[in-house]
Amino acid sequence: MNQTLIPPVRRAFAALAISCALVAGLAPAASAIGAPAPVPASSEAGKKKVKLDASLSKKQVKVNEKVTLKGSLRAEDGARTDGTDSLEAIIVQQLQGSVWVNIADTTCRPNSTFSLKLSFSFSAVITLRAYHPETTLYASAYTSSNLTLRVG
Repeated sequence: MNQTLIPPVRRAFAALAISCALVAGLAPAASAIGAPAPVPASSEAGKKKVKLDASLSKKQVKVNEKVTLKGSLRAEDGARTDGTDSLEAIIVQQLQGSVWVNIADTTCRPNSTFSLKLSFSFSAVITLRAYHPETTLYASAYTSSNLTLRVG
């Protein structure tokens, strides 16, 4: 049996290199443990709140029949007064399992209405909601109640 022995100097150098790497990697983590975590500022702080309402024109449709989803986006603190209201995204989401999946989208100005036609090519009971993602001006919002549509 031929074993290669590492000379003691190389072994000491390797141990020193590994120790330095471990200390360098753990030093930031150790200092972070001792200090309290900074409190992040709320991403929605200072943004206008909006309320999103939506309803379906029918509660039951046939496969491939169109149903209209109508709704409104209201800025609770009032509309912007400089006349430059932006178009805000409205996303229609479907509950699939326990996850909300985006299926359609449109735009709407604050304190205005939107309308969107949807159709489904399969029979099912579908749960929908409308969602407004957070923007630089407005906080995120979604409909307070889910919309149920029976397709079949």
